[in-house]
Amino acid sequence: MWRGAAAAALVLAAASGCTRAGGARGELPPPASAAAPRGPQDRPQPAGQQFYVSAGGSAALQADALRREGRTDEARELDRIADRPAALWLGGPDAAEKAERLTRLAAAAGRTALLVAYDIPHRDCGQYSAGGAADAAAYRAWIADVAAGIGDRPAWVVLEPDAVAHTLDGCVRGALADERYGLLADAVRELGRRPRVRVYLDAGNAGWVKEPDRMADALRRSGVRDADGFAVNVANFYTTADSAAYGRRVSRGLGGARFVIDTSRNGNGPLGGTEWCNPPGRALGDAPTTRTGLEGIDAYLWIKNPGESDGQCRPGAPAPGRFWTEYALDLVRNARR
Repeated sequence: MWRGAAAAALVLAAASGCTRAGGARGELPPPASAAAPRGPQDRPQPAGQQFYVSAGGSAALQADALRREGRTDEARELDRIADRPAALWLGGPDAAEKAERLTRLAAAAGRTALLVAYDIPHRDCGQYSAGGAADAAAYRAWIADVAAGIGDRPAWVVLEPDAVAHTLDGCVRGALADERYGLLADAVRELGRRPRVRVYLDAGNAGWVKEPDRMADALRRSGVRDADGFAVNVANFYTTADSAAYGRRVSRGLGGARFVIDTSRNGNGPLGGTEWCNPPGRALGDAPTTRTGLEGIDAYLWIKNPGESDGQCRPGAPAPGRFWTEYALDLVRNARR
């Protein structure tokens, strides 16, 4: 089952534990220099981590627009998305600039930026979010630029949604799969050289790869031992309980690797079957936090930006990553039940 990270928002999105009025704007601090490489065990541990929220997030911008139109009730509903952490998805030639800007703003506010690196060659197997770097050399250069953009500022990076799972579902095979594993391992090491960066490799979701041992092996080939862990349920809808159970099975195959769960839209679980693209009736999930109370789970994160489209798969649905106000309001309203 393809999850379709088609929803990837390649625009500035929110990420934090403070309200969006809490210092998203203002003068930027001077550039910081790169630091010596350190291993995952040397990086700050996640308990109590606070993430940054930006006034430039898609939900925040739409809420502001609704207020200008006098639709204040709907604006307040969207605030339930806009005032919580969500990731900035990076892809394309401006990724380093966006990573630098967000991490500078976050550091100035005493917070940590949440980022998604999403530019692997043959991205999304030609589906809604097709694209990515032109070749292996271009991808390595892109990752190096993103890492330089982050510098020595704090950030969590979810690395390449779909990339590993697509090597197991028959989409990326043979030499291309081997190349992908090498690129991901290189990316983990490059990002991990930054002393305040935590890296989590994407590991699909509870309904995609049915053999967790295969996923664990593919993650191992992709350099997960040099990462801080892996991520599950990115841009999908599986419940926190199901995602935790799946993550633990993968973790056992990796000797106890830690992981994070995308809870952005999993409040009502999946619709059923294999429908992942803007399914109706879904709801916001658990609020982002590093205090999960569950052993081995570093955080619940809103990696997918709630309200941003997965693709033009339903009547009225906008292109991938574009904000869809009606869908966002449904996520909020359904979460009240």
